[in-house]
Formats: sequence, C-alpha cells, structure tokens
Amino acid sequence: AYWRGDEKRAMLQRIYGTAWESKEQLVEYQRRTAEAKRRDHRVLGKKLNLFSIQQEAGGGLVFWHPKGAGIRRRIEDYWKDVHVEAGYELLYTPHVANLDLWKTSGHFDFYKDGMFDQMSVEDEQYQIKPMNCPFHVLVYKDQGLRSYRELPLRWAELGTVYRYERSGTLHGLMRVRGFTQDDAHIFCLPEQLSDEILGVLDLTEMVLSKFGFDKYVINLSTRPEKSVGSDEIWDKATRSLVEALERKGWAYEVDEGGGAFYGPKIDIKINDAIGRTWQCSTIQCDFNLPERFEMEYVDKEGQRQVPIMVHRAIFGSIERFFGILTENTAGDFPYWLAPVQLRLLPVVGEAEAFCAKVVADAKRLGLRAEVDKSGERLGKLIRNSEMQRIPVMAVVGKSEMESGKLSLRTRYGGSLGELSIEEALAVMAKANAQNVEPNDILGIEVDMTQRAESEE
Repeated sequence: AYWRGDEKRAMLQRIYGTAWESKEQLVEYQRRTAEAKRRDHRVLGKKLNLFSIQQEAGGGLVFWHPKGAGIRRRIEDYWKDVHVEAGYELLYTPHVANLDLWKTSGHFDFYKDGMFDQMSVEDEQYQIKPMNCPFHVLVYKDQGLRSYRELPLRWAELGTVYRYERSGTLHGLMRVRGFTQDDAHIFCLPEQLSDEILGVLDLTEMVLSKFGFDKYVINLSTRPEKSVGSDEIWDKATRSLVEALERKGWAYEVDEGGGAFYGPKIDIKINDAIGRTWQCSTIQCDFNLPERFEMEYVDKEGQRQVPIMVHRAIFGSIERFFGILTENTAGDFPYWLAPVQLRLLPVVGEAEAFCAKVVADAKRLGLRAEVDKSGERLGKLIRNSEMQRIPVMAVVGKSEMESGKLSLRTRYGGSLGELSIEEALAVMAKANAQNVEPNDILGIEVDMTQRAESEE
C-alpha cells in the first residue's frame, strides 16, 4: 500500500478491523480465516513443490515445477478434449504483434496502462499481447468473405498473455503479469446466439463440475451509459443471454448498466470449500471488434452483414484457476490430477527390484507411481507421504514380496485392504479413468475430513 496509490511515494501500513453481532459469528470468522491460511496456495505451492515465482526473473512470472506442470498438463489436456468434442477448433497464435493491430482493436486506447511497453523491430513498433481476441479476428478474415453457411465458428486457444500489474498488486497465482487464458471466440448469426450461449453454459458446467465446483453465482450485466452498437443489436443480444439462462434453468441477478462498452455479458462465480466466491467464467458479446476490423459474411439474401462475436473463458486463466483449485482442495487434488497417485514404501533393502516392477506395471496402465528411496523408518515414510498429499501408499516388506500382494493405505488413514498387484493396479487405473477415488471403486467409505497429518 502506497500513499495515494503511487508506488513512488511512502509505503503505508494497512490496519483492518472487524465487528460482529455475536461471539458465534466471530468464532466462525476466526475459523474461516485460519482455514484460508491453511489452504493458502502460495504456501502449498512451495510445500508441495508445484510452482514458484523467481524474483531473479521478475515479479508476477510463474515457474511451473514438474509436479505442478504435470497437473497443469492434465487440466489442459482435458480442456482441449472437451472443446473438440463440443465442436471447437483449436488455434495457436503469436505472442507479439505490430502495434497497429492493437490500435485497430482499440486495446491501445482503452488498455494502454495495462500493457507492457512496446519494442522496436526494424523501425516498427511491436507489442507483446495483452489479449488473444484480435488474433482470432485475423484468422476469421484470412479466408476472405465468408458465407452464413460457415457460421457458427468456434475457435479456442490456451493463449498466454502479458499485462502490466503494479508490484504491490501481485499475489501468488491470483494476480500475475504473464498468464494463460482458456480463451475461445464464437462467430455466429444473430439467430444462433441463444443456442451458442446455452452451449457455452452447458460446457462451463461440465468443466467446472469435473474439478468439484458445482455451486455458482450468476450475474447478467446489461448496457452501460457509454457503449457501441445499435439499440436493436443490444436488445437482441441481451434477450439471447436471458433466454439461454432461462433455458438452462439457472437463477441469476441483473447488474443494470454493468456490461462492457462493447456488449452485454454473463459472469459466473464459483463457491469453494470454505464458502468463498471466486470470479472465473465469463461470456461476453462483442459489437466493437467486428466493426473495427470490418468483419463480414454474406447472408441468405446475398447481403453483407456483420457477425456476432462472443468472447468466453471457463477458467479465466490457468494460473488463477490452479490457485483456486489448490486452495479448494487444500492440496489434496482429485485422484486423476494428483502428481503421484501411488507411492511404494520399502522397509527392506531387497524390495527394490520388486518395487521397480510394480512401478513399471503401474506406468503401463497410465498411473503415476514412484518408490520412496530415502531409507527412513516406516513411520517417517508414511508421514512424508501424507505431508506430500500422496493419495495411496503401500508398505512393501518380505511378506508382500512373497505373496505378490499390496496392502493399500490412503493418506486419510484408511485401509483399502490387501490386493494382488494386478487387482490393486486395476482398481487405481479404473479410479483414474472415472475421476473417482480408489476407495470408491472398492466400495469402501473413507472419512476424508480426518487428516492423517497435523496441519500446523
């Protein structure tokens, strides 16, 4: 915090105060505050070796470590697969572009303060991209005048963008200077808009619920005082958004005048495990870029028309969503996402070859398995695995080697019983494929609220 918000002035100390009507409310507030601290993604990111922000490289720039990168890859692979199934085509676009592009799009005029400085390339000015949308517009225009028969077009990209943020506003993964948007743009006819918005709502629900988020707060933001586009197109777009929400059956609140200057929008906030609300998904109609870039298609009567453009993101950004997911799960990621799904804990030296074979068999089934080779005592082996949120572990001694069986244990302290190696791996592979925990496959109840470790 700086005097008058200027980082060149004196730094200030913020003092917060709270007041409560009852002691019970205060106790609940203190509980939630302590729980939020325990779940802090910055602490867990370091503790679980998921990511870091290296000050030698600069603030707000994320380094993904192998375990965190593995989780990110699985998130992105799932995202790509469901988008292709939903009729989207994937794009890849550059990270920089000539400054003239950003002047045409209006970003240079409206968002200049949030953009990094330009770079000079052969007497021309280039800009590292703060957004992906103008690039998708250029792809639309590249094939010349399009026909109404080609619409809708659905294009998606995991596009990394860079925005200038003051150092005092940076916060872990929640606010950074370089981040990857799960961006998509739909180009459609006016009469297709309601169906397309409904399709986005369905896809959003499917993706968010995959990660355990199934409670939402929906806002519909309407036309502000200053805007572009005719009354007719604003009314049509707003009606289409309302119709899609009603067809979906989702309750929503109207934010009168809260839309962007270029079109109405739907914002979707998710609730996490401790009741906090996070802004994630957004669906925005845009009447500005199609006009600025003179985008057109030929309608049924042979007349040239301007397509409707829809911006939409489900996660918002990979980095921020990863931070929210980490805090929502307190680092206990769903089994299908866990960096390591099975850890073998050998208690005799001669178990090394046995463990290596089990790991090799597990990897052939697509599981992520490893052996703890630290040589620690059994209690420390189990404790280390619990601290690192390993979902399933198996102690390996002489009896396991002789019987060819594994005694599986969850990090919550529950036993999954003794199974043959083949059966144990089959159960874990099935759990991995079905997005459930291994105990669910076995029909065993495990109290996941009882942590086997102290969270101090």
